[in-house]
Amino acid sequence: MADETAQETPADRRRRRDRFLRALNEARAVRNRVRPQQARAARMRRAIHLRTFSW
Repeated sequence: MADETAQETPADRRRRRDRFLRALNEARAVRNRVRPQQARAARMRRAIHLRTFSW
């Protein structure tokens, strides 16, 4: 596995990352459709966190 990573080009890495991010976004969308109340609560927690976060 270390050999594959060593020979991986930046383009390969971007493609793999894009594929992962698409799958992640799709999984989040499915979860949000299945559990809307949980998704709403998570959005509210995130909003509170962002409002109270101090740089």
